[in-house]
Amino acid sequence: MIYGIGTDLVDIQRIKRMKSLDSFANKILGKLELEEYTCMNNLKAQYLGKQFAAKEAFVKALGTGFRNPIFPSDIEIIRNDLGQPEIVLSESAKSYVEDLGIIKSHVSLADESNHLIAFAVLET
Repeated sequence: MIYGIGTDLVDIQRIKRMKSLDSFANKILGKLELEEYTCMNNLKAQYLGKQFAAKEAFVKALGTGFRNPIFPSDIEIIRNDLGQPEIVLSESAKSYVEDLGIIKSHVSLADESNHLIAFAVLET
């Protein structure tokens, strides 16, 4: 059964106008995502936008927003060998989500020249 559905839309120009992409990255990204981010050259803003949109979509599907025990860096969006995005949670976030009976999560990302969108579905 579906527990929740969430979506988020990001204007890439809003990300590009940030004072410091690196500061934003350190605030919202988890360890694995930061490793990926450091390899990006001129795609850092797009990467950050996609990651943030996916995290927002996830907490919207959860129905909580960002609050204890789930903050942006507790949710990592990792690409598998085929490039499909997968959600990886910190131990505290994973425990919280499992206590809600959520057993599976899905996320889809798409982008155009000026916009990034993420869609998340959580299953029980």
